Amino acid sequence: MIVVAVIIAAVVIALAGMIMWAAGQRRSSRLREGFGLEYDRALRHRGSRGKAESELDARRKRVEKLRLKEISAIRAQEYAERWRIVQGRFVDDPSGAIQQADELCTIVMTERGYPMTNFEQRAADLSVDHPNVVANYRSAHAISRASVRGEASTESLRQAMVHYRSLFDDLLMRATRRETAQPPRESRVAR
Repeated sequence: MIVVAVIIAAVVIALAGMIMWAAGQRRSSRLREGFGLEYDRALRHRGSRGKAESELDARRKRVEKLRLKEISAIRAQEYAERWRIVQGRFVDDPSGAIQQADELCTIVMTERGYPMTNFEQRAADLSVDHPNVVANYRSAHAISRASVRGEASTESLRQAMVHYRSLFDDLLMRATRRETAQPPRESRVAR
């Protein structure tokens, strides 16, 4: 009788362990798919999968509490026109155009409802809903800072403009898609 009870307890413990392992694998897979390259970045910075995943979960929970909103199609068109002006200035003043591109992206993020506390927090918040462009944003910001110090080449400034453009487009994507009558992508952002 005791042997049977021990065997049953061992089987229950083994099953519980397998269920917990499978749940952890699903969590890792969900976070890796949801955050893309940002998952790998968090893993490098935190040094362990558990710490990285805890940080990414905390980001997601923080952003869920924000009152993010879409930009209307009319405002998106206004911002697109402002972008064209900034981009046109690049030829004559690459460094100035990069600063203006950064400012325009910040304005759009503010209107969307992202807090503008500090750069790292902005990037972390953006990584939840814009994981495919947050690495571009980090690169563009670093180049922008180098430009202020006079340490950026014209080619790196061009690359920063491309990076800012990818972020800008991603921030305005839903409004632009609505305007062209394409079905909107699924998002948890409030309408």
